[in-house]
Amino acid sequence: MESPRYVRSELLLNNRRNRRLSYLDFGRATGKPLLALHGHFSEGHAFAALAGELGPEWRVIAPDQRGHGESDRAPDYSRGGYVADAVALLDHLGLPSAVVLGHSMGGKNAYHLAARHPGRVRALINVDDPVVIADTGPSGISFCLDWPRRAPTREAMLDGLGEAAPIVGEWLRQQPDGSWRLPFVPEDIVASDLAVRGDHWPVWLGSDCPALLVHGRTSFLLSPRLAREMAERRPHTRRVELDAGHFILTEEPDGLAAAVREFLATLR
Repeated sequence: MESPRYVRSELLLNNRRNRRLSYLDFGRATGKPLLALHGHFSEGHAFAALAGELGPEWRVIAPDQRGHGESDRAPDYSRGGYVADAVALLDHLGLPSAVVLGHSMGGKNAYHLAARHPGRVRALINVDDPVVIADTGPSGISFCLDWPRRAPTREAMLDGLGEAAPIVGEWLRQQPDGSWRLPFVPEDIVASDLAVRGDHWPVWLGSDCPALLVHGRTSFLLSPRLAREMAERRPHTRRVELDAGHFILTEEPDGLAAAVREFLATLR
């Protein structure tokens, strides 16, 4: 399938610095709204394939979350900050509510949004984000601090990224002088990762809208055992296990699209 058409827009959030939040709006504005929140190292365009599978019935709105992609850096990377950005985007688009889907860190933002603003979330889709992440030790993604921030060529940037090149390489940005850079500041990503630590069970159980939990059988972040417990303990929650790791959007896009379509078809 060809990548669906989209419009990139932005809003200036109401603060002294007029921080910019960039977002992609896929498909027709007449479609039912689905807010898609990416994980660390990613951005809104990661949902292009899913948007193509869901359109035109569903209008996928995918922001570059704070500190990622074309969006500006933020003073903090707390759940409250991410949730406030999502609410501001819904308000900006005149959307009273939406289905909210999130992958990894975006999944955590999605169910925090549902718990804090239940009237804004029609249904919840969590793609491979656990409710418990150990809050001891350094950030699990602190290795990104060793990545090159800029390089004279794209090839040099990819070489510097090493094994992470398949994950981050798609989002590299070319500068006016021809050099290439990361689409985020590694220190911001580490700060954001540290902010997701802890026990989020009360928040996961703090909403009762219909929910879908999609997880990878070999995920390094969400084990099948914890995924089963998450689905069993939260009312109105379905669970789908895919033959994939954590990066389901690229490892099993067809399975994800099928699971999401089937779930969306159950909503009134």
